[in-house]
Amino acid sequence: MKPAMRKPLPYHVIDEIFARFAAAEPTPEGELEHVNAYTLVVAVALSAQATDAGVNKATRALFAKVTTPQQMLDLGEDGLIEHIKTIGLYRNKAKNVLKMSRILVDEYGGEVPCSRAALESLPGVGRKTANVVLNMWWKHPAQAVDTHIFRLGNRTGIAPGKDVVAVERAIEDNVPAPYQLHAHHWMILHGRYVCVARKPKCPACLIRDLCPFEEKTE
Repeated sequence: MKPAMRKPLPYHVIDEIFARFAAAEPTPEGELEHVNAYTLVVAVALSAQATDAGVNKATRALFAKVTTPQQMLDLGEDGLIEHIKTIGLYRNKAKNVLKMSRILVDEYGGEVPCSRAALESLPGVGRKTANVVLNMWWKHPAQAVDTHIFRLGNRTGIAPGKDVVAVERAIEDNVPAPYQLHAHHWMILHGRYVCVARKPKCPACLIRDLCPFEEKTE
């Protein structure tokens, strides 16, 4: 029998958690390297089932020469694969990046659209990727839920939910408005470096006293 889902923390506790996050890192940033909206979309699409560090290592040389959809089309599939072959699922990702680039050139004048629906219609771009681009490039308070945020949201009670969409909605509902813009960055960084899956680093956690997780490490 599955345990009951954790109840959301009280509003004043969540407010204090994000106040602490904001005090420690007022302007958190995503770790994927990019030079414009297009390279950001490509980087996020490549990061599926891969680490940001691994994607950055592969795309530094790529983005030094390719910064537009047309340049990507000119590079071609073999040229792109040569750059990203260290990334998991690189062949399928290369095909999607080229398909996406063709659509951007043919239907959007080479520009990346700024609506979630349009972004999600692009090959290789799902809801999470669209939310990352909306948040990081256009500064929309969109919440991109990955495994780190899903774990943190449920473990702490900040944003419990049975799936990523439910957690996304819970962040939108539970996190105070002043913290919405940076909420997913604070959560992903905390989940990636402190509230890790195995043996969370509770002694180093700045919200330890507010967190109801029963199995804290010493």
